[in-house]
Amino acid sequence: MTKANSTRPKRPNKPYPDFPLFPHATRRWAKKIRGKLHYFGSWDDPDAALAKYLADKDRLHAGLTTADNPDALTVFLLCGKFLTTKKRMMEAGELSVHSFKDYTKTCQRLIKQFTKNRLVADLRPDDFERLRSFMTKRWGPVRTGNEINRTRIVFNYAAKNGLLVKPIVYGEGFRRPSKKTLRKHRAEQGVKMFDADEIRRMLAAAGQPLKAMIYLGVNCGYGNSDVGTLPLSAVDLDGGWINYGRPKTGIGRRCFLWPETVAALREWLTVRPTPQTPEFAKLVFLTVKGDTWAKDTSDNPVSKETRKLLDKIGVNGHRNFYSLRHTLQTIGDEARDFLAVRFIMGHADSDIASAYRERMSDGRLQAVAEHVRQWLFGTEKNQQQQPAAQPALKVFTA
Repeated sequence: MTKANSTRPKRPNKPYPDFPLFPHATRRWAKKIRGKLHYFGSWDDPDAALAKYLADKDRLHAGLTTADNPDALTVFLLCGKFLTTKKRMMEAGELSVHSFKDYTKTCQRLIKQFTKNRLVADLRPDDFERLRSFMTKRWGPVRTGNEINRTRIVFNYAAKNGLLVKPIVYGEGFRRPSKKTLRKHRAEQGVKMFDADEIRRMLAAAGQPLKAMIYLGVNCGYGNSDVGTLPLSAVDLDGGWINYGRPKTGIGRRCFLWPETVAALREWLTVRPTPQTPEFAKLVFLTVKGDTWAKDTSDNPVSKETRKLLDKIGVNGHRNFYSLRHTLQTIGDEARDFLAVRFIMGHADSDIASAYRERMSDGRLQAVAEHVRQWLFGTEKNQQQQPAAQPALKVFTA
C-alpha cells in the first residue's frame, strides 16, 4: 500500500479558490452535475477545461448531453438521413412527389424550431409541447394533426434505423387533436360541398380552363393535383371516358364523362397555349405561359383561381376547388353504389374483397355519373338532345 501510494500522481491545487472544477484521479478536471461525473480536460490545461465547462454547463445542469461525438445525431443530420431515404423511395415510385414535398417542409420546420445542432437524444416532452403550441396558433386541427403525424414519422425513423439508443418520448402534450375537436371544427367550418345552383353559377361565370376543371371536379371528383397533372393520353373524348390514377396514391380510376364535360374539354383544347417544354406538352391543362398548373405551393394556381371565382359570384364559406370532390362523394353515394363511387374517387380499399375484385363494370360507373348529372342539371336538362360527337382533336396524340 505504501509503495502504491508513493507512485500515485499528486493532484494539483485549484488555480483559485472559486474554480468550479476539481482534480479527478483520472488526471482530468471534473464536476458532479445532477448526480453524474463529467470531465472537461487534462490537469495540465485548467483554462481549456474551464472553457469547456462554461460552454456546456447550461445544458448539463438542465439534464442534457453534450455533442462531444462529431457523429452525434443532430436534428439536421436526422432530417438529412430521413429525406435521403424518402427521396430514394420517391425515385422508386414508392412515394409520391407530393408526400416527399410535405416531408421536406416538415423537416425544414423542425430544424428551424429545434435548431440544426440540437441533439435528438436531448429532445424532451416540453420541446414537443412547444412545437405543438406553434402549430395550433397558426393552423387548424386538421393540419395540426397531419403535421404531428409527419413529425412522429421523422423521429420514429431514427428509432427504427438504430440511430437512437432509446425511442423519443413525446409526452402527453404532443397528441393529435381529438376526434371531438375535429368534429367541432368541421361543424364550425360548415359543409364542404357545393349545392347544384352554386356549381351552375360557377360554370356560367368561369372562363377556360377553369370551366373544364370544374366539370372534371364534379363529374369525376378530381382535385387540384389531378387536373394539374392530367395527361392527354388519359382522356378519350370520342368514347367519353377518362382513365387516370390519383397522383397522390397511384390508385387507378375510371370515370364516364358527361357530354357537357366533353364539350368543355374540346373548347379548352382549341385555345390551349403552346407548352414551354416537351414534358408540359403531355398535359391537358397549361397556363397562359404554357406552364403547368401543378404547383405545390400555398397559393396553388387552381385554388387561387377558384377563390377569385367564388368571391366574384358571392359563394361564401370555407370551400375551395377540392370541395367538388366532397360534392361528388356526397351526391354519388345517393346512387347507392358505394363501390362504384369509391372506384371513381380513387379511394384506397382496406377490405379483403378488394384484393380479389379485378374490375368495375362501365355500366355501374356510368350510372353514378348520370345520377350526379341529373342532380346538377335536372331532369329537363337530361331530356334535351345530347351534343353531337365532334371529331377527335389531334392534340390528344401529342
